[in-house]
This record gives sequence, C-alpha cells and structure tokens, in this order.
Amino acid sequence: MSLDNLLKPAQRALGNALRSRVAGSDADERGKQIWGTVGPRWFADTDPIWKVHGDASMFAGGVTALLLQSLHPLAMAGVAGHSGYKSDPWGRLQRTSNYIAATTYATIEDATAVIERVKTAHARVRGKDYRGRPYRASDPHLLAWVHAAEIDSFLRAYQAYGPEPISPEQADEYVAQAGIPARLLGVVDPPRSVAELAEVLASYRDELEPSPPAIEAATFLLRQPPLSWAARPGYWTLAAGGVALLPDWAREALELDLPGPVDLALGPLGSFGTAAVRWGLAGVENRRSAPVAG
Repeated sequence: MSLDNLLKPAQRALGNALRSRVAGSDADERGKQIWGTVGPRWFADTDPIWKVHGDASMFAGGVTALLLQSLHPLAMAGVAGHSGYKSDPWGRLQRTSNYIAATTYATIEDATAVIERVKTAHARVRGKDYRGRPYRASDPHLLAWVHAAEIDSFLRAYQAYGPEPISPEQADEYVAQAGIPARLLGVVDPPRSVAELAEVLASYRDELEPSPPAIEAATFLLRQPPLSWAARPGYWTLAAGGVALLPDWAREALELDLPGPVDLALGPLGSFGTAAVRWGLAGVENRRSAPVAG
C-alpha cells in the first residue's frame, strides 16, 4: 500500500473536521445551493476573487482581518456587543464563511439575498463603545473600514501563503471584484485597486486604537481559542501566520511584538499551517472545484 493510501484516512478526518468547523453541519446542502444553482454570477472560476477566496490561506487571512478590524473602537464595540464571538465563535465563523462563499460563488440572485439578510441584521446593531461614543453597524464609514481591512488581509495572506502569488494586475482586479458585493452591502465607493485600498486604510489611522475590547479579542483569538488542547497547536500555526501579516503599527498596538527569533518563525509557521489545511481539504469533496451550474 502506498504512503498516500495510508494517509488518506487522516487526510479525510482533518478535512472533515475543518469543513464542519468553518462551514457547519449543513455544508453539503449549502454547497449544492451555492454551486449547483443555475443562473448568472458576478464572477467566474478564472477570476482572481475565486483564487483568493478559494484557498486555504483564507484561514490565516481571517485571523489577520479580525485583529486589524478590532482596532477601530466603534467596529469592535459592535462585534463585542452583538456578534457572539465568545459565546458562539463557530457560529459566527460559519456565518462569515457562508457570506463570503455566497457573494463569491453563488448566483447573483442568491448572493443578493444573502446581502439583504446581512443588511437587515446590521440595522438592528447599534450602541455605544467603551467611551460612550455611538455606533451603528450600518454606518457606511464603519462598513468601509471592515471591508478594506478584510480584503487587504485576504490578499496579503494569499500572496504570502497561496500556491502562487497573483500578478499586480490581478491583485487590482481582486480588489475591484470584492467591491461589487461590498457596494450593495452599503460601502460607498469601495476601492478598485491595491493603491486605492492602501489609501483607504491609511485614512483611518487616526481613528484606530487598542481599546480594551480589542485587546480582549486578541487574547481570545491568540491565547485562549475555543479549541481543545490537542487542536490548539495546529490553530496556532495559522494564527502565527495571521499575526505575521499585520502591519508593524497594528502589531505594536495589540501588544504583539515578539522576540526576534519568534518573530522570524511566524511566517514559516503560517506557511506550514496553511499547507496542512490545504492538504486536509483536498481529502474531502470540494464544491469549489466542481463545475458550476449554468
């Protein structure tokens, strides 16, 4: 028996465990809806957004995005007060995963319906941050920050840990494509290139701060993740990769400066963790690699 055959049970077990955590118990049913429904779509399998959002590097990029987004105190207040990221972390992850999958791969009709459901949920999310400043999740200014931090993180992760970096032209196209659903969600004039994305992120610097809820979220994500001790080492390789992608100023704000040798190991750990996830997911049915209906 070949080594590949000997490892297949372990590969399937890892793939199924990852899939159930990220996509939920109804992953097969939702996969058929997303990829099997006939109708026009915003994007094709040759588009950069398919490559970026379909790769295992999204696991590390998701950590980067959450940490970076947390530095806006109003956005973080909404997460802390309404998302249930501590009480139901996997449910929140699955809702985010479903949104990204639907708006990337589903028919325009289905993707638009998912966006409308999120907008309805956002309309109910409002309150005050730890300093008493009011926020609304539907605020276009906050939505623009969340969007920019997210797609910058996903793109950084793919370029660092993906199978092969995309070209500068494709990176610009990715940013522009990600803006299509973002605009419907409420982002006004989303960036259309990597240069515009950098300008948007820079424009928020004066509003960012390591609020107590942000530090608490970083501790939860990096030091006290909702996983068994057996599963934590694998998760920490992905988290290390996510931290490695943060801008230096963001790492400093979140108190994530590390000694030189440890710092140098973050990127390689991220590459290793991403490769392990990619291997595991290759052992289970992957709807993203299946032909898309219509």
